[in-house]
Amino acid sequence: MGSSWVSTIWGYRGYPNLLVSSLELWFDATRSGCHNGKVKAWFCELNALPRFQFFNVVKLLRPITPGPCGNTQARLDTHKWKPEADVVVIGSGIGGLCCAGLLARYGQDVVVLESHDLPGGAAHSFEIKGYKFDSGPSLFSGFQSRGPQANPLAQVLDALGESVPCVTYDSWMVYIPEGEFLSRIGPTEFLKDLEKYVSLNAVKDWRKLLDGVLPMSAAAMALPPLSIRGDLGVLSTAAARYAPSLLESFVKMGPQGALGATKLLRPFSEILDSLNIKDPFVRNWVDLLCFLLAGVKSNGTLSAEMVYMFAEWYKPGCTLEYPLHGSGAIIDALVRGMQKFGGRLSLGTHVENVVIENGRAVGVRLRSGQVIHPRKKAVVSNASMWNTLSLLPQEVIPNFTKIGLKKLHNVNHSFISTWVLMQSALSKELAPPGKHILHAYTPGTEPYGLWEGLDRRSSEYKNLKAERSEVMWRAVERAIGSGFKRENCEVKLVGTPLTHQRFLRRNRGTYGPAIQAGKDTFPGHSTPVPQLFCCGDSTFPGIGVPAVAASGAIVANSLVSVSLHSQLLDAIGI
Repeated sequence: MGSSWVSTIWGYRGYPNLLVSSLELWFDATRSGCHNGKVKAWFCELNALPRFQFFNVVKLLRPITPGPCGNTQARLDTHKWKPEADVVVIGSGIGGLCCAGLLARYGQDVVVLESHDLPGGAAHSFEIKGYKFDSGPSLFSGFQSRGPQANPLAQVLDALGESVPCVTYDSWMVYIPEGEFLSRIGPTEFLKDLEKYVSLNAVKDWRKLLDGVLPMSAAAMALPPLSIRGDLGVLSTAAARYAPSLLESFVKMGPQGALGATKLLRPFSEILDSLNIKDPFVRNWVDLLCFLLAGVKSNGTLSAEMVYMFAEWYKPGCTLEYPLHGSGAIIDALVRGMQKFGGRLSLGTHVENVVIENGRAVGVRLRSGQVIHPRKKAVVSNASMWNTLSLLPQEVIPNFTKIGLKKLHNVNHSFISTWVLMQSALSKELAPPGKHILHAYTPGTEPYGLWEGLDRRSSEYKNLKAERSEVMWRAVERAIGSGFKRENCEVKLVGTPLTHQRFLRRNRGTYGPAIQAGKDTFPGHSTPVPQLFCCGDSTFPGIGVPAVAASGAIVANSLVSVSLHSQLLDAIGI
């Protein structure tokens, strides 16, 4: 599954608070099985523009005071670690850190090995000239949730005794062929937009969709992600423990809702069809939401994922969230939580290969030649599945075809969307005083083949960057208005699939697999190599911050006893 990205950054002077999303959509092409590249751009420092040009101001709700650790440079003891541990984790992405943090919470001696000088993987933040930029996720919700139905990442943070201070907002500006409007989450506001910009039939279908989907959310959220493990112990920690609440949710849904809930592991398009949702705009809008969540349209997205998302976005009182100090604050919190319980993080530590003896993973060999052995448990790879294969000896790789792993390949694209975000409007600490940052990107749809083999120092590469990033410049100009001048940007960075491949060590710049629900399934967390486990976006439950957090938690839970696992669930009240 090939995927890549390109990026750019700007900063403004004297802007009112705003967050912009510019979407250019095409729904007429087909997609087949793979996440292609992401084109990203960050831009900094623009001269002040007249206030009347800004029609897309974001409402800030419940701002929360920042915690004591406000940047992505978490306090790390990077090389003071023993060359052994109970569990060795390769990579410090969100999945790897969630896994390591919970293992430390369970009392295991765990070390995380990160090749780069900053933790976080695709979610790390970095700083240039006083501007702090996110490298990956930018759409968040559910950080403040707690309890059995909480976001998986929120449950992990709760278990570690950590939190992520956030500001909340409830809308973003949308540009589509039907018009320009401020899209609002919640149960009623979007209905008003549909009535004004689309049709009464769209309103009818959207209301029908909410009425059919929201009752299913109780079933979709009945099993807390933190209760899942990858062995038969799940019968105790999940099935038996939450059977009463699951049964109660089915009873409340009634026969029709319960019938729909049986499709939670089927494509979401089947639920749309069963509800007789036919309005083209509503179907396209749902395809867009599915693409943002999972990288595929409704005919390839698990219904459970979408039902969960609808519950977070379209119930009364819903808001979106953005971490104060940027996405790096999430990484800081996970690192603090892991270290609090004795976990260790080693930066600048490149894993050359996984050591296999008698068919089992018995350690990892570093580029320095040093070997680190897990004393009794496992090696956990938070690298993508394809990058993990590159760490293994050739003789064991054929075994991975048995779990459905396929070679990365390019695909046709169902549509293109360009997002333009001004995170510094929500968190002023991300830019110098009086300035702002912009982050523009396309969502994993850039063909890797356009970039393959190019010399990053060549004029051909530079020209292609200029050509392929033009769509983002146009999106920013459309959103901000004629007062925007590209030449006023103080810092401009454009990332490509090769950037992603180089700095995030993602095979072919992959942004994650586009698994088609109903046709394929995400690989599990155990592998054909005993004592080697995987977590992250190429394993179940898939792509996105909640999913990768859940994958890391599942691996951690699977490596400890049912008794320890149950004690943790009791401790955090789920």
